[in-house]
Amino acid sequence: MQENTFRVRFWGVRGSLPVSGEQFLRYGGNTPCIEVRCGSEVLIFDAGSGLREAGLALMAEGVAEYDVFFTHTHYDHIIGLPYFKPIYRCSSAVRFWSGHLHGTMSTQEMINDFMRPPWFPVGPGICQASLDCVDFRPGETLSPRKGVSIRTMSLVHPGGCVGYRVDWGGRAVALIYDTEHEAGILDPTLLEFIAGADLMVYDCTYLRSEMPTYRGYGHSTGMHGAKLAQTAGVPRLAMFHHDPSRTDVEIAAMEEEVQAFFEGAFAARDHQIIEL
Repeated sequence: MQENTFRVRFWGVRGSLPVSGEQFLRYGGNTPCIEVRCGSEVLIFDAGSGLREAGLALMAEGVAEYDVFFTHTHYDHIIGLPYFKPIYRCSSAVRFWSGHLHGTMSTQEMINDFMRPPWFPVGPGICQASLDCVDFRPGETLSPRKGVSIRTMSLVHPGGCVGYRVDWGGRAVALIYDTEHEAGILDPTLLEFIAGADLMVYDCTYLRSEMPTYRGYGHSTGMHGAKLAQTAGVPRLAMFHHDPSRTDVEIAAMEEEVQAFFEGAFAARDHQIIEL
């Protein structure tokens, strides 16, 4: 890995629950997990089912230190955590970060509550890796590794959710999911947060025609993400968190519609790598 490499790798792009079958081959079926590589530093955002494959690949590469950030802890964003092999290796060091439950539940409490019987056969005590948990308040700027700056903000989602902006080496990626927009309004706080980023990953769970039916579910559309990106001067938009029922054909049609408005848009797919 080159010292100046800044890349985003999608290990899971599906929302709500994993899917499989011939209709989901192109874009994939794993739930949210994004790797952001800042030189030799490895940052992982969310622990959906894609985290299993991410862990295997990173171990094979010889990675030993990981920072794992939770946007929030709905099932689709944490289901891969017990299957993240590095946490069982004594040679690994893993730090977990969360802020969406600030003042209510710590990161350590969250992991202990999820990874235990009867929900999982064993608790975190079985892990041999060096584990650490870090709590933060949304709005804070984090410095997990030398030269890496991560801004945070609260998003509109039931139970809370955190958006992250990773700045490194003069480049930036903004991760904005899960979130719900207000019809006809571009949130000025969000616009400031993403302004000038090289890439925005955005919640595209629903189509514009579906939003009235799913108002209050805490999700958005690719078209709204395109309007945000265009206004904030973000050249590339990765549409993310695909509805589990959305087939390859349907996602491609959504992608084509949004690209007609904003050519820098694309529908993210499992294992896709974007160089910044």
